[in-house]
Amino acid sequence: MTSIRKSLLQFTFAGSFMKRWNDKLRPMELIELDKQAHKMIAAWALYELNSQHLPHDERIQLGRVVVEGGIFDYMYRLIITDVKPPIFYQIKANPEHYAMLTEWVLEQLEPRVQPLGDEFWERITSYLRKTEADGLEGLGRRILAAAHLYASNWEFELIKRLSPQDEELEEIDRSFQDGLEAHKDLIGVEELMRGPASTLGKFCHLCGQLRFQKRWSQTPRIPETSVIGHMFLVACYGTFFSMAVDACPARLVNNFFSGLFHDMPELLTRDIISPVKKSVSHISELISEYERKELNRRVLEPLRNANREQLAERLSYFLGLTVGSEFRACIMEDGVPRAVTDEELETVYNQDRFDPKDGSMLKVCDTLAAFIEAYTALRNGISSDELQQGLFRMRQKYAKTVIGSGKIHVGALLADFD
Repeated sequence: MTSIRKSLLQFTFAGSFMKRWNDKLRPMELIELDKQAHKMIAAWALYELNSQHLPHDERIQLGRVVVEGGIFDYMYRLIITDVKPPIFYQIKANPEHYAMLTEWVLEQLEPRVQPLGDEFWERITSYLRKTEADGLEGLGRRILAAAHLYASNWEFELIKRLSPQDEELEEIDRSFQDGLEAHKDLIGVEELMRGPASTLGKFCHLCGQLRFQKRWSQTPRIPETSVIGHMFLVACYGTFFSMAVDACPARLVNNFFSGLFHDMPELLTRDIISPVKKSVSHISELISEYERKELNRRVLEPLRNANREQLAERLSYFLGLTVGSEFRACIMEDGVPRAVTDEELETVYNQDRFDPKDGSMLKVCDTLAAFIEAYTALRNGISSDELQQGLFRMRQKYAKTVIGSGKIHVGALLADFD
């Protein structure tokens, strides 16, 4: 049986403490949680482009490989922490050594992910013990590998100009380019390699700029979190909750990517906190209208004009543009998005053929991610009325909230945080 526990939420958040490239001069702190988000945005684009020819059920199967494989890789990374990539790749190149490391990682992971149930444990152990796979799993792994190289190289481009005397830079640069070249047979990889010079590269580069936008920007916190890192956290929580409520595979995949993109419009308006939106009459509606216009002008229309209409339409679906909100449950009916109630989603439309996506459950995940951010800062010694008030409001709002036909009691989950 799948359950959601405080320890699982905190473990997933741990990537916000992990600094990347910490042996290099860098213009800003580069954080593991942010990199994982950027990687999965690129992985989504590659998944969409490389699954167009597949039957519906195989597309969903591939989507689940990408989503869960991304989470599995992230959890592995959380355990091995500061092992430098060159050392890790040397270990991975030796099957015996890699098997030993993986078994140790799995020992550390088991108590942390046990709440997700036996089926999840079987999938993560099977995935992590393999170094190669064929078929849809093989394709999913290659998509994730290419996305990882893209996101890491994006960070490297920020770094390499700062230390031209660093003797490692040329070798690192070559390894990224060689790695991406080896994946150029995947649709979209060549565009990513061209960066902002291509429409797809510009889209992923634009999403990467959400690394620079800090949440709770007027409130000191430890650790600070970015908008893009928060998006990945919501995506992971949405996947865990999907498992807990027995969501069909399509719904699970959609909930991950909907969580991953839910704050994407903040590229255009920055992170405007809820009290500001609610303090002035109609300001929230004005902001939403502006976001939609700019999203269409700067993101959706360029994708459509570059013959990437499929990406534009899926983004529109994830963001709920035709049903009024990214936190509105919806399905696809005859190729058209339609809003449904949470009850209908649970009882009637929890089937792959309806392409379902949650609404209020993702809003709960969004709130939980904000709760973890505030709670962790307070536990780390930050004294702040804003953070205390934020926790109080969230506890009050969700004290009696139950989702998934009683499978998850949100108030009880929040009560686990002392």
